Amino acid sequence: MKQLLLVFLGGGVGSVLRFLISKTLNSSFQPYFLGTFLVNILGSLLIGFIIGLTLKGNYLTENQALLLATGFCGGFTTFSTFALENQSLLKNGDLLHFTFYTLLSISIGIFAVIGGLWISKSI
Repeated sequence: MKQLLLVFLGGGVGSVLRFLISKTLNSSFQPYFLGTFLVNILGSLLIGFIIGLTLKGNYLTENQALLLATGFCGGFTTFSTFALENQSLLKNGDLLHFTFYTLLSISIGIFAVIGGLWISKSI
């Protein structure tokens, strides 16, 4: 039960922060979904860092990793919004922005996870 509560709390905080960032940045930088892009990249970097610290053994407990990685990062990042935004770009026939948004989000997201793992090794 404690683990469920930790995931719930972390997810709630992550979701609210994602909402605030996306609401602010997505409306300012149309047709780019800058808010969603940034939260997904930052979340990827953060989850790599958190998992890296967890794997080191002495930095985060299992419960802290659940709160931060599963809860916060799970609520903060959003694949469903990313997919919906891409569908909107396709519906509007905006293949150029669709292609760049998709390729950059996926490739930079993967590199951000690797970067987070690398940063955690230097601690």
